[in-house]
Amino acid sequence: MKRFIATLSLFRIVSFYLLFGVLWVALSDRVLESFVSDHRRLTMLQTLKGWFFVAASALLLYLVARREFRNREQSEAALRDSEERYRTLMQHANDGVVIADAETGSILDVNQRIAELTGRHAGDLIGKHISELHPNRDRDRCRKLFQDAVEQESAIRGDLCVLQHRNGEDIEIPIEISASIVEINGRKIIQGIFRDITRRKRAEEQAQYRLEHLSALHAIDMIISSSLDLRETLREFLDLVITQLHVDAADVLLLNPHTQMLEYAAMQGFRKAGIQHYRIRLGEGIAGRAALEHHTIGIPDLLNRAGGHMRAPLLEGEEFVGYYVVPLVAKGRVMGVLEVLHRSPLVFDEEGKGFLEALAAQAAIAIDNATLFNDLQQSNAGLILAYDTTIEGWARALELRDQETQGHTQRAAEMTLRLAQAMGMKEEELVHVRRGALLHDIGKMSIPDSILLKTGPLSEEEWAIMRRHPAYAFELLSPISYLRPALDIPYCHHERWDGAGYPRGLKGEHIPLAARIFALADTWDALYSERRYHPAWPEDRVREHIRSLAGTQLDPKVVEVFLDMEQKLKEQIQENVKT
Repeated sequence: MKRFIATLSLFRIVSFYLLFGVLWVALSDRVLESFVSDHRRLTMLQTLKGWFFVAASALLLYLVARREFRNREQSEAALRDSEERYRTLMQHANDGVVIADAETGSILDVNQRIAELTGRHAGDLIGKHISELHPNRDRDRCRKLFQDAVEQESAIRGDLCVLQHRNGEDIEIPIEISASIVEINGRKIIQGIFRDITRRKRAEEQAQYRLEHLSALHAIDMIISSSLDLRETLREFLDLVITQLHVDAADVLLLNPHTQMLEYAAMQGFRKAGIQHYRIRLGEGIAGRAALEHHTIGIPDLLNRAGGHMRAPLLEGEEFVGYYVVPLVAKGRVMGVLEVLHRSPLVFDEEGKGFLEALAAQAAIAIDNATLFNDLQQSNAGLILAYDTTIEGWARALELRDQETQGHTQRAAEMTLRLAQAMGMKEEELVHVRRGALLHDIGKMSIPDSILLKTGPLSEEEWAIMRRHPAYAFELLSPISYLRPALDIPYCHHERWDGAGYPRGLKGEHIPLAARIFALADTWDALYSERRYHPAWPEDRVREHIRSLAGTQLDPKVVEVFLDMEQKLKEQIQENVKT
């Protein structure tokens, strides 16, 4: 850029000099000849004219050069100021910025955030190929991304990882890349934005972890429903327990109601078969006490406890260290105990312990189902209740995270069910409607707290991220087959009757009925309840506002049904919530 400015200045100086010379030669002789007729005097003036040309041209060159140098200094100062502003913005950006040669992929410049992400000095990255920022498994994909972008002159967007070097170890950090190609002085340059999405990934993993638990509970349900062979059911159940809890072994001891003894029923992961011959009285030992007192007992490290806590057959040759025992209780009756064992210390957090107890509850149901076949329907009802209770717990957790009004999800779900019944939806559809209503905001698990809990208005970029939560809900729930029928509400509850909603811009009756019903129920409770961003509206104002949304945001038919029965629905819902 500086060379270009200097060349332009020289060009202008030479142009002014040539123009002055041409005009002088063309006009000076004519002017003299028109005013002086004496030949000797004309010859003398022509000689002086040459000296005057030298002086005039020198003065002109001085003035022009002075002006050009001043303009050049101003241009260079403006350029330096622009470069400094760009450098300041780049260095203080929250995201990593990489400038690279589009043809070679060589890094030309990086900001401080990139240095922080990679754990390397910025100077060490200059000259490296941009793919060297990524782990080996991502490098080929990275090269192809940039190669395709250069060939097609298109922008780049995708998820990769960068390598951070810390204390001699390589740590992979998930990032989202957004890059564009620009041409500067005939040279193609890649400007890449590297955004750390660790928090988002963790939220997704946490949500996936919980969904896997729910899926496991559903799998146990399928095991229970598929066979009345108790031994086979328990074997499959223990396989699932070991897989889901990542432990080495598990067993089930059943209570003999006649002898009040806990006796072997099934085992997985043991090296020896000694446990098959073991019997322990209710109330004796750790397992007997857990069964008698109806509570879970855990010993994270048996090596740090005094002897006598475990029965000999489990210790001899098994090398178990971690131990948990959970009573199997069905309908208030102790059916036996579930024991999980590990050959290293074993500690469950509250969520892990809750999942263990949920598994034990499922095992108790399986046992009760096998021994009391006539109560199969009641057992299934209890199992479904356990699922819905888990979903309700998620809904409450989401409300707490989103700082939502307490009970909003429950009230909106109840209103949705009542409206769905009034609009003629079948009973077998209502269970999916309720689950969908409870899980309507499950996608927000993947939205960063900085956006979800922001008190002020969201930026366009933040809104774009927020509007992804229905798609995140679809990605999280669709792998679980029994929740797929409940996807309509989590995926489509932000669609509008007039087609201006998201994520797909569905219009009118193309929007699933359950989602149209929930959209009204959600709006009703949001207005009727006090929120952190507005007080509760009076009942008449809520009704009028909902009436005004018919045909734009809400389905006119749903609005009509709601207005006809709103008062009766409200009374019924309040009564249900209390109970």
